[in-house]
Amino acid sequence: MRYPIVLHTDDGVRYGVTVPDLPGCFSGGDTLDEALECATEAIDLHLEGLADDGEEPPRPRPLAEHLGDPDYANGIWAVVPVDTSRY
Repeated sequence: MRYPIVLHTDDGVRYGVTVPDLPGCFSGGDTLDEALECATEAIDLHLEGLADDGEEPPRPRPLAEHLGDPDYANGIWAVVPVDTSRY
């Protein structure tokens, strides 16, 4: 699956990451590349926790559904691939 993420920065260097389709799943990094790597790890850990609780991984919504959400205004959008087959 491919999960949309939104990155925010106050200084153009460090980034916070939110995963809209996985409430409570967030991450960050000291660079854009690190933030993307950490986002993938955070999603993986979040899905592992859901699986431990007996829940199925939620299907990501299309990116277009998130773009109008004011909570993510001025964010940088990306999509990260995640292998959900083991969950």
